[in-house]
Amino acid sequence: MLQLRPFKSLGHANHGWLDAHHHFSFAEYYDPQRMHWGNLRVWNDDLIAAGSGFPPHPHRDMEIITYVREGAISHQDNLGNKGRTEAGDVQVMSAGTGITHSEYNLEKVDTRIFQIWIVPERVGQAPSWGTRPFPKGERGEGFVTLASGREGDEGSLRIRADARLVAATLQAGESAEYRFEAGRRGYLVPAKGLIEVNGVRAEARDGVAIEDEQVLRVTALEDSEIVLVDVA
Repeated sequence: MLQLRPFKSLGHANHGWLDAHHHFSFAEYYDPQRMHWGNLRVWNDDLIAAGSGFPPHPHRDMEIITYVREGAISHQDNLGNKGRTEAGDVQVMSAGTGITHSEYNLEKVDTRIFQIWIVPERVGQAPSWGTRPFPKGERGEGFVTLASGREGDEGSLRIRADARLVAATLQAGESAEYRFEAGRRGYLVPAKGLIEVNGVRAEARDGVAIEDEQVLRVTALEDSEIVLVDVA
């Protein structure tokens, strides 16, 4: 079963420096039908204006993945971690017992990100942060695992949740498949382009909630970049 969630139906808040769209209830946007999808709690589609960003603020007991679509984001936290994550790459923050961080767009252009929150398997763990470049060239043959808490996904950024984040870059006419284990769900968003997924057409920034599907076949109708989370 696939449920299309068109971009125009998402929650929306424009703060000037931040233009945010919410796939799930977040901050002042509340929809009882869109509280979570399995252990996926938040998927925010954010545009952060050049020279602006989120000042230091705390998080606790949440796995937070930032997928940079355009521009770059610069992170700093109270553990002494600093880093800059560019378009196509990801950063992961395990908030654990508590972490305070800032995220700024220090670039001269606007930055666009997906920020994804996943409920951890266990609370009270030590906080951590990490980032890794994943060159687009590595995505020429289907989905590539970028972050995961599942066994067998060595080489990806680790999260403390029963979940996996994968991405694919497809040229028009190309297809990729992803297989789900029984009982698992998925949530897919095309960062760019136009795709057809198991017969459902999705435009850039639409959401597709996936349940009771063993094989997901994604075909790019235009050059496309696809992000998918596999959750419990």
